[in-house]
Amino acid sequence: MSEQTLTRLAALRERLAQNSLDALLVSGQENRRYLSGFTAREEFPETCGMLLISRETAWLLTDFRYQEWARAEAPDYEIKIYQVSLGATLAECLGQARKIRLGFEPAYLSYRQYQRLPRDLTDAGLDVDWQAVENLVEELREVKTREELAAIRRALALTETVLGEVAALLRPGLTEAEVAWEIERRLRESGADIAFFPIVAAGPNSARPHHHPGDYRLEVGEPIIIDMGARADGYSADLTRTLILGPPDEEFRKIYRIVRQAQERAEKELKAGMDSQSADSLAREIIAGAGYAEAFGHSLGHGVGLAVHEAPSLSPLKERATTLRTGSVFTVEPGIYLTGWGGVRLEDMVLLHEDHAEVLNRAGFYEW
Repeated sequence: MSEQTLTRLAALRERLAQNSLDALLVSGQENRRYLSGFTAREEFPETCGMLLISRETAWLLTDFRYQEWARAEAPDYEIKIYQVSLGATLAECLGQARKIRLGFEPAYLSYRQYQRLPRDLTDAGLDVDWQAVENLVEELREVKTREELAAIRRALALTETVLGEVAALLRPGLTEAEVAWEIERRLRESGADIAFFPIVAAGPNSARPHHHPGDYRLEVGEPIIIDMGARADGYSADLTRTLILGPPDEEFRKIYRIVRQAQERAEKELKAGMDSQSADSLAREIIAGAGYAEAFGHSLGHGVGLAVHEAPSLSPLKERATTLRTGSVFTVEPGIYLTGWGGVRLEDMVLLHEDHAEVLNRAGFYEW
């Protein structure tokens, strides 16, 4: 078994013991890849497979379409191919020796699967106690290894290269959709995958943080938010810059400066051990102090890795509070969005060290 698989399984099994679980059913695709190396991605509502990890064994359960793929990429796992159904194969792996306390991931197991699988196991004569457990694998993924960091840096470098190329092509009359396609085409031609479909939001559309590019045409003097990311070796980048064609007016300059000041303060003062609400407030206080508290309605940032949105969340909400950990990678992306005018968002990625945050980006900003 590879050293990486041994390390990750050992860490997970320690968590199984801490939660009094006999086994964990892993259905999240990023969690499955992290633990096994199996890179297949879901086509909802179908699944490429699940992991069943006990304190002694590790299975990858999949069907005929993925069997060669799974055997090539997950040699450290016992591959079980569904002969009848996932439920029947799961019952075969669990056996009937004793009562099983089985953890599952409620964020990823569909309601239909949750209805079917317990019934299938009961029909097979198994006594299974199903336990919903949150973040057992996600918390392991939060702290990145040297190899993971290298992949993230490659993805970000590709992203910034393509952003520079596309920014040089912008001109009045291009539609948001045309710009988005140019981003996607160039990322794919560079040898990368896209981490997510690019956001290109121009003029008043830039007041919509997750706008879908459409037929709105770029105009001189209006903000243009571009949010994009490559994926390299499975790991994602996430980058946003706000651009403008022609000379900016005073309103754009003012909003842009406030957002940039908020971002700079957060990046300067972030450190390991800080709680996520305090981290969020570093930028939010600047924006609120300038009179735009209601115009910054999302979190300061989120983790990035195998998923473009993962732990930690730098949220102002108490129920999402967490402690920031050395070795985590996340975005710092304050924004101001004004209905009818547009918005400005600036997003960097940082690697958290014990006493500071290392900004991973090289793409610059407007300086006025």
